Amino acid sequence: MRFKLIIAFVEDAKADAVLDAARQAGATGATVINNARGEGLNKKKTFFGLTLEVQRDVLLFVVEEHLARHILERIQEVGELDSESGQGIAVQIDIEDAVGVAHQVESLSKVVEENL
Repeated sequence: MRFKLIIAFVEDAKADAVLDAARQAGATGATVINNARGEGLNKKKTFFGLTLEVQRDVLLFVVEEHLARHILERIQEVGELDSESGQGIAVQIDIEDAVGVAHQVESLSKVVEENL
């Protein structure tokens, strides 16, 4: 079984909704890194030297490759990543090898067979 890593940078207020949507789309779990910061196309505004920006959460999903695109699309929809600049970003990359996922392979095999 082959896997992909989906990395999503979303506003912290939307993280729970994105996690729920990804799980409904086939993700079996996630790792959340809180309070990330970033800078996009436009530099963030400051007020007396303090940056006025929304905190981001980084969500990491190890997903089966056949489910990855659908999960990525659901993350985009729920996180409203294309609604306007600065809402966040999500990417997927190939995983060459993974350990610690044996318990997920059995349940994922059934899901993938049903979807193919």
